[in-house]
Amino acid sequence: MTMSKSKDNSEASNKHNLSVLDIFCGAGGFSEGFKQAGYSVLGGVDNDRQAIGTYAFNFPMSSAIQWDLSVPLTECEKANALLDSKIDVVVGGPPCQGFSIAGKRDADDPRNRLFEAYFEIIKKTKPKAVVIENVPTMLTMNGGAFLLDLVSGLEKLGYNVEKSLLWSDQYGVPQKRKRLFIVALNREIACKCFVYPKPTDKKVTCWDALHDLPLLDDELGADVQAYRMKPKNAYQSLMRKGAKFLHNHWAVQHTEQTKRVIAMVPDGGNYKNLPKSLWMSRKVNIAWTRMKSDAPCFTIDAGHNHHFHYKANRVPTVRECARIQSFPDTFVFLGNKTSQFRQVGNAVPPLLAKAVAMALIGNLE
Repeated sequence: MTMSKSKDNSEASNKHNLSVLDIFCGAGGFSEGFKQAGYSVLGGVDNDRQAIGTYAFNFPMSSAIQWDLSVPLTECEKANALLDSKIDVVVGGPPCQGFSIAGKRDADDPRNRLFEAYFEIIKKTKPKAVVIENVPTMLTMNGGAFLLDLVSGLEKLGYNVEKSLLWSDQYGVPQKRKRLFIVALNREIACKCFVYPKPTDKKVTCWDALHDLPLLDDELGADVQAYRMKPKNAYQSLMRKGAKFLHNHWAVQHTEQTKRVIAMVPDGGNYKNLPKSLWMSRKVNIAWTRMKSDAPCFTIDAGHNHHFHYKANRVPTVRECARIQSFPDTFVFLGNKTSQFRQVGNAVPPLLAKAVAMALIGNLE
């Protein structure tokens, strides 16, 4: 089966005559959310070659630029042409390893200063709005100095800034993922303050998100395969809209011993359900953790070795992780398997990005 993207499948019509540029775009979670909200996606910039390959495949009518943003973007000929376009919104999530609980939280980590690339781009493009996503610890890292620098820099450039912590499971994403959002509106254009979208009451569970996918408990699956059952609920129907085949759904091949240990952990359980002799077999506190079928998933991260499917005795597939992140099944991940997991885990959940994008429209039109 040949994978291809048509213009109709990849780009939503620009319903609101608004355009967006995605910086530190990764695979394109932010772009996907804004596209679904009716924005025109002009392009994405990232230093990760395999992620940019995924971005280019899924947004074939947009520019996909591989570039190290520690080097001024104005030195990139392809980017300069893009920056001369009419850009209404600049979005992005600077690398969060310097801020993250999972990282070293080194105040001198040079990645912490990559957000300064925003300032150069904003000065040149003067967008109506800027949207930034990062981990919650950015609020307190280095005494809050990084966040203060970011906010004050945006204010000096003529923007009013609103920040908020958002939980993705409150916006239709089957995952409890807490993230800091910063929305800055150009004072010369926006006539009112930005108001973050209201949470929804209904939560989407792991079962809701994954039940229609082949279980792959005793098989490995394939990169491209046919669906085996019809969607069972609204979320599955939404994820499958426009998809003819199932992509990126293959199982990691575990040893028999690993599968026996996983089998000891019940739905929603963790290492504490194992014999104590196995507690330290993996020296991380999230080891041997199963998804809970009747609740939103824990945060999907850039790895995949310690979390397991709620029923199958294996780690989730790339497609299952993508479903948990709210990527539609039409969104195909390229690159090696490790990179695919990283691309999914590092992304902004598209449905969360869409909620913010929809809330922005009233400020920008």
